[in-house]
Amino acid sequence: MKSKRILASSLLQLIRELTAIVCIAMLVPGNEAFAIGPGQQSGSTGDQPAKIPADQLDSLVAPIALYPDPMLSQVLIASTYPLEVIQLQQWLGQHKGLNEKQLADAVQKQGWDPTIQALAGLPDVVKLLAENIKWTTDLGNAFLAQQDDVMAAVQRMRKKAQDSGNLKSTDQQKVETKTVESTQVIVIEQANPQVVYVPSYNPTVVYGAPVYAYPPIAYPPPGYYAAGMAISFGVGVAMGAMWSGGWCCGSGWGGGNNNVTINNNNNFVNNSNRQNINNANRGNRP
Repeated sequence: MKSKRILASSLLQLIRELTAIVCIAMLVPGNEAFAIGPGQQSGSTGDQPAKIPADQLDSLVAPIALYPDPMLSQVLIASTYPLEVIQLQQWLGQHKGLNEKQLADAVQKQGWDPTIQALAGLPDVVKLLAENIKWTTDLGNAFLAQQDDVMAAVQRMRKKAQDSGNLKSTDQQKVETKTVESTQVIVIEQANPQVVYVPSYNPTVVYGAPVYAYPPIAYPPPGYYAAGMAISFGVGVAMGAMWSGGWCCGSGWGGGNNNVTINNNNNFVNNSNRQNINNANRGNRP
């Protein structure tokens, strides 16, 4: 009887240990037997993360979809370097009072991606990206994984704003509908190629109520805007020393192949002549 009690006790202990092991395994991140990884659906192999749906992409790009095309491309690429965005904001806070040429020379000495360096001339944009870094990171990851889908979302949001009467040509920017490779696209360009204005707007005002919630970004209050205007513009920034070769890239609209290409004349392309979109293959920086 004693041996039977010992055997029963041993079996009970073994069952408890196995139960504990199973419970621990269920809590281990990335355990494919029990956990579903980010972006994966139950039953998937884990090789192909699920794509972000169109309505979520629409909301994700809403805060920047009405930027002029060159600025839009610059911001999309910069969003793939969220750590450098934070570093740039901190650096700008430590280098106040520099004139345009001094700022351009100083930022060029930093080891950041050229698109990050060029944003030093647009502190309002840097502030938006840095103070909403989760949204910035999500935007960058979406752009790396689904570039065509992101650019298509930009066009959908522009169409919504245009249909609502809130996207039109102004003294600051030129809005045109063009046919590119049999595809109609809304193109936004600077009214003066030598001066850039940063648009500011509340997505709910310019697009209407969202299907998927807009990013929780602090937008300017209604009184910030000029009477009757859904979009406001900051002070114009001259495209001088900061962009001696122009913006980094165009938006490459049309044909379902909306590739953002790189302008190698950008003043801040470093010695290794990095191609930002090719670098995207290495993934988002930590």
